Amino acid sequence: MPPVAVEVGFLHVGPQGQGRPERRCIATETPVQIVFNGVLPYAVMMVTPADLEDFARGFVLSERLLESPEELSACRIEREGENVILQLTVAQAPFRRLLLRRGEGRSLSGRTGCGVCGLETTDLLDAPLPPVPAGGSFTLAAIRRGLRDLRASQVMNAEVRMLHAAAWTDREGKILLVREDVGRHNALDKLIGALQRAELDPAEGICLLTSRCSFEMAQKAVLAGMRCLVAVSAPTARAVTVARQAGLTLVAQAREEGQNIFCGSERLSDLRLAAPPSPQCE
Repeated sequence: MPPVAVEVGFLHVGPQGQGRPERRCIATETPVQIVFNGVLPYAVMMVTPADLEDFARGFVLSERLLESPEELSACRIEREGENVILQLTVAQAPFRRLLLRRGEGRSLSGRTGCGVCGLETTDLLDAPLPPVPAGGSFTLAAIRRGLRDLRASQVMNAEVRMLHAAAWTDREGKILLVREDVGRHNALDKLIGALQRAELDPAEGICLLTSRCSFEMAQKAVLAGMRCLVAVSAPTARAVTVARQAGLTLVAQAREEGQNIFCGSERLSDLRLAAPPSPQCE
C-alpha cells in the first residue's frame, strides 16, 4: 500500500521573521477507486491508505449503495501505480440496483472533505431514513471518559497532527475502536466497517467524532444503526434536523468540561436539568 505519511522539508518562520529549515511527517491522501464486480467503476475517493476494507464496507452501507452488509460478498484490494482499487463483489440483485443508481447521476470523483461526493441530484439528500433503534441508555460520564481518552487513541494523528478520527466506545466510555483519515467522512465510514467486521452492535455504544457534525455525518450514523453520536465541534442545522427526525442522540461542541445536547437527552441517564430561571419583575 502507499505510505500513510511522508516526511517533507519546509521553512519554519519565527516571530522575528527568520526562517530555518525543518522536517516533519505529513499525512498522504491516495486516490482509491471503488469498482463493483470488476466492471462497474463507481467512485474515486481521496483516502488515507489504511484500513481500506473497513472503509469499503462502511462506505457502501453509509452511502446506501447496499441494503445490508451481507450483500457485499468479497473485497479485494489492488495496487495500480500510486492508486488503489477496491474490487467489491456483490450478488446480481444489488448489482442491478447499482447500475440503475449509476445511471441516475452519480459521477466518479470525490474530494477528501466532500460529504456528498459525486452526487448530481438532491434526491438522496431527502430520502427517508430508518429510525434508530428505540431505547438505550448512556451516561455523560461515559461520554466524558471517551473524550478524555480520544486524543491518546489517535495513533496516526500523534505523528502527523492532521487526521480526523471516529471512535466507538462501550457503554462505560472505554474506547474499543478508532479509525483515522484525512477525510472526516472516510474516518466514520472506516469505523462503520470496522464495527461490522468486529460484529459489534453500533447501537450499544457511543460514536465520537473529532470533527464538526454536518448532516451527512448524522445520516451515516443513523444508517449504521447508532443511537448516540458525539462531535467535538458544532453541528449544522440540517444535522440536528436529521438527528431529531431519526431519534438519534446528538451531542456536539463536546469537551470534557461541557457538552451541548441537541436532541435525544432522554437517553442520558445521569443528566440533571437545572431549574428554569425565575421571571424578573420589570
